[in-house]
Amino acid sequence: MFIGTSALTAGAANPELLKYGDFSNWVTRHLHESAVIGGNDKTVYEIGPTRTIEGNKPYVKSPDSPWATSNVYAKVSGIVKTSNAVYPAERSAGNKCAKLCTQIETVKVLGLINMDVMVAGSIFLGEMIEPITSTSNPYSKMEMGVPFSRRPKSLVFDYKVDMPDVDYRIKSSGFGSKKKIPGRDEAVVFVYLQRRWEDEKGNIHAKRVGTAGKHFRNSSQWVNGFNLPIHYGDISKEGSLPSYLKLRDKDNSYYARNSKGKMVQVVEEGWDSADAKPTHVIVMFSSGNGAPYVGTEGLTFYVDNVGFKY
Repeated sequence: MFIGTSALTAGAANPELLKYGDFSNWVTRHLHESAVIGGNDKTVYEIGPTRTIEGNKPYVKSPDSPWATSNVYAKVSGIVKTSNAVYPAERSAGNKCAKLCTQIETVKVLGLINMDVMVAGSIFLGEMIEPITSTSNPYSKMEMGVPFSRRPKSLVFDYKVDMPDVDYRIKSSGFGSKKKIPGRDEAVVFVYLQRRWEDEKGNIHAKRVGTAGKHFRNSSQWVNGFNLPIHYGDISKEGSLPSYLKLRDKDNSYYARNSKGKMVQVVEEGWDSADAKPTHVIVMFSSGNGAPYVGTEGLTFYVDNVGFKY
């Protein structure tokens, strides 16, 4: 379990923080990109016990921290590249939060490469498997979810949104020119409680026990103690579901390590009963909710004090 023993405030009805869910502690990584793409020194951040890591090493997170980020160290065809869109930010004197940004990553090599790629900052419960060695099937590089067997009533967190005053998004995959697409992107948070089991072949199956989610379309000042209720059982019966809350089938499933240590798909095969006991929880916050490489540049999602209320 990655739930802290201290509540945000006194009283049993108040939320319990996830470990490192106050975002006061960060890992600072100093990496050096390959000379062929400029040879720049880059700083990349992770959420966990405070420490500094020097050199181009795959990140192995502390077993004490449940958090992963979309920040990565990639080594593709021998070329080292980093990406960082999640940062520690000073919310007030001595009080940090997580800052998730939608931004353009640029790779320029004279006469060879000139690429602009739109990226969104995300934090989630799980692990990013480094080094990233290709851009194919990004979910297969992310272990989504951590063991968890409780049944919280809601996810509670503080947030702030900076939303650019534009009515378009940018599609920029690094191949071809940038394109404007009508409509603005959204920051998003979602929670999946799953009951998982593994068959004799090492396949991981799942049913959805509980679900919660919310979009953020407009700028806001800090909202403290926002309460996001978790709904149990088959919520598809309650009306039209947004796509990001639907079951994750084979075509868009997340991944996890099976008992043999192999990364495999976690296919959600249906809705579980409303009184089922979960085995895992997925929580994700992101400054984007669209297709890969599409976003509203400058959209910034600040998150702090993440916990569950029981």
